[in-house]
Amino acid sequence: MAEVSIALRNLWALSFGDGVEPREPTPSTTVYDEPHRHLRRYQSEVPATGKPVLLVPPLAVTIACYDLRPGQSLVRFLLDAGRPVYVIDYGEITYSDRHLGFEEWTEDIVPAAIRRVSEEHDGETVDVIGWSFGGTISVLTAASHPELPISSVTAVGTPFDQRRNPGSTVPRVIGQVTGGREVVVPTRLLGGIPKYLVRAGFRVQAFDREIKKPLFIARNLTDTEALARMQSVDRFMAEMPGYPGRFYRQVWRSLMVRNEMWTGTVRLAPGTTIELSNLRCPVLLLGSRRDVLAPAGSVAAGVEVLTGAASARFVEVPGSHLGMIAGPQARETSWVAITEFHAEASLVRV
Repeated sequence: MAEVSIALRNLWALSFGDGVEPREPTPSTTVYDEPHRHLRRYQSEVPATGKPVLLVPPLAVTIACYDLRPGQSLVRFLLDAGRPVYVIDYGEITYSDRHLGFEEWTEDIVPAAIRRVSEEHDGETVDVIGWSFGGTISVLTAASHPELPISSVTAVGTPFDQRRNPGSTVPRVIGQVTGGREVVVPTRLLGGIPKYLVRAGFRVQAFDREIKKPLFIARNLTDTEALARMQSVDRFMAEMPGYPGRFYRQVWRSLMVRNEMWTGTVRLAPGTTIELSNLRCPVLLLGSRRDVLAPAGSVAAGVEVLTGAASARFVEVPGSHLGMIAGPQARETSWVAITEFHAEASLVRV
C-alpha cells in the first residue's frame, strides 16, 4: 500500500502539482547588478577559507546549470569545501540584444567579474570554472587578458577541435560552401536564436530521452529521487534563454566553420583577435565520450593548443553534456577532479 500511495502522489505531482520536489536554489546575495552582468555570491554556513571561485555559465542557459538541485549542485559542493563561490547571471536575452558578441563577455563582462571577485578577497587570485560555451568564454578571456588575477581555468565540455566532433561534420561542410548564409540570414531576421528555438533544439538533441520519458515515469513512479532528477532537467530546459544574433554568428563562423579554437587564433571581429597561446594559468579540461555536443576528443585537443599555459590537462569523465557538470555521478568524478586540480594549481606561480 505504501508504494501505491507514493506512486499516486508522484503521478499527481507530475501531472497537476508543482512537481515531486520543490525548487531549492542555493541562497545568494548581489555584489552588483547591471544588464547581463548580475554578479551573485552564494551564501554558506561554512566559513570561507579557500580561494574564491567564479562560475561562468554559457549563454542560452540559466545559472541553474551549476545549482540544479540538492545533491546535484556544484555550488553547494564548493561551498561545503569552504570556497567562496560567485556566478555571473546574464538574465534574459531578447531581440534588443542582437548586437551582443563574444567581445562583450571576453573583454568586459567576465574580466570585470574576475577583478571584482579578487577585490572582494583582498587581491586573491580566482579559480574560474566554465561549462560548455562558458568554458570557451573563460579560456578566451584568460588568453585575451593574461594580466587578470586568475589562478586557474576549468573548462567542462568545451570543444577545441570541431574535426573531432562527428556531429559538426555536415554543418561545417555546408557552411564552408555557403559562407554561412543559412545561419546569417535567419539570425539577422530573428535577432539571434530565440529561446523557444533553443529549448526545442535541446529537446531534439535529447530525442532519445524525450521519447523514453513516459516509460521512464511509469517504471519509476515509486522512485521519487529518480523523478526529481528528471524534473530538474525538464525545468532547466524549459527556462533556457536565447542567443544574441551576433554571438551566434561568431560561434558559427569562427568556432565551427573556421575551427579557430583549434588553429589557436580566434578572430572575433576586426581588431579583436585572441591568441590562445597567451593563456598563462593552469587549465583543466573535462570531457566525456557520451557528450554528443562536445565529444571527449574535441575537448582533449585543447591540451595541444594551450601551449603557453602553466599546465594543461585533460581528464575524461562519465556523463552527458549536462551530466558532467550536474549529473548524479559528478560528485565522485568531475567535482573531485576539479578539487584536486585546484589544490595543485594553488601551488603554481604564474
